[in-house]
Amino acid sequence: MDRAQKEKVVEELGQIFESSGVVVVSKYEGMTVTEMQDLRAALRDAGGTVRVAKNRLAKIALDGKPCASIADYLTGMTVLAYSEDPVAAAKAVKAFTKENKKLEVLGGAMGETALDAKGVDAVADMPSREELIASIAGCIGAPASNIAGAIGAPASNIASVLSTIEEKAA
Repeated sequence: MDRAQKEKVVEELGQIFESSGVVVVSKYEGMTVTEMQDLRAALRDAGGTVRVAKNRLAKIALDGKPCASIADYLTGMTVLAYSEDPVAAAKAVKAFTKENKKLEVLGGAMGETALDAKGVDAVADMPSREELIASIAGCIGAPASNIAGAIGAPASNIASVLSTIEEKAA
């Protein structure tokens, strides 16, 4: 890799570190090509991406970035999993590690917050952005449906009372 290619990789990694909601650093030693392809597919399905880069270049790209604290995890054979959604990459990596014990989560970062392996696990347990939006929408819609039910209930009660009176009169 010549100098221009290295500079391009550093620039790409820098953009990843700045724009990602979460970055997870894992050790992938011993994984086969097929297992790595499965990891890439799992992250792609979750809305994330996997990137393997030289640790030295990744450390250069981390310089001055909010998540610079993850530089300590970049030793050995490491892979970066990242996503714009603050929990998608962590969820996908956690799900993958349940099936494949060769992938070991070392830590990561969520914005400026450094995460150890347990922190990444805690982030993975959080609801995703879509789940939060759905629950908020449900909370917003619930009072409206309750009001509609309350408004409609007296009319149905009156109708049943009137039908009962009509049956007795007949």
